[in-house]
Amino acid sequence: MRVAIVENTKVTEAGQVGIALQEAGANTVTIRAYAGEALPDFGSHDALVVFGGEQNARDDDKHPYLPELASLMRHFGDSGKAVLGICLGSQLLARAYGGENLIGAAPEFGWRTIGRTEAGRHDPVLSVMPDSFLSFQWHDDTFTLPEGAAHLAENERARHQAFRMGRAAYGFQFHFEANRDVVRNWMTHFPEVIERKEPGWLARHPELEPTDGVLSDEAGLAIARAWVRQILPA
Repeated sequence: MRVAIVENTKVTEAGQVGIALQEAGANTVTIRAYAGEALPDFGSHDALVVFGGEQNARDDDKHPYLPELASLMRHFGDSGKAVLGICLGSQLLARAYGGENLIGAAPEFGWRTIGRTEAGRHDPVLSVMPDSFLSFQWHDDTFTLPEGAAHLAENERARHQAFRMGRAAYGFQFHFEANRDVVRNWMTHFPEVIERKEPGWLARHPELEPTDGVLSDEAGLAIARAWVRQILPA
């Protein structure tokens, strides 16, 4: 099982996705696209993971690799290979399939409730979840669903929280990979950014982590394991 992981910002951690891939014995390679490293070769990998970043999905002037990355995600998806796009990754997957990126239209931060749709109940990945679950959010942008997408999850702030294209190309707006360790690391690196985005959240964190954080970790690992099961080794 060969999996390419694309990072779009310096502080990136695989979290629950990394745990699930390790459990499955996956052979992973990490590409720091934000630092100019070449994107992965399609033929050498069974699946593609694209994590988040501070840029938006249309920020081609500052990040000229983004159109190529979106096209690569579609190539994997159209070929039936598993794709996982998280946050920016989900926005790029929507872009790849013709969705519109809505910049700054849906700011959201912290552990938030997400609802599974009817399509989600029957989806190979989201079917492992209850109708309502917690996950970590950190985004400003959202997107319209591409034509033919299966709409899998939603909440009141961003209706399109998860979708699937074809067999196994998944976009998740929420950071289900972000376990408590990842969140603490983000707090260490970006305290000023977090305080501006959600005033008072850092002070509330010790109360939230033992409850919301634990539940989010359980949900995230369940989703990660279910997605990894969609990878079909060549």
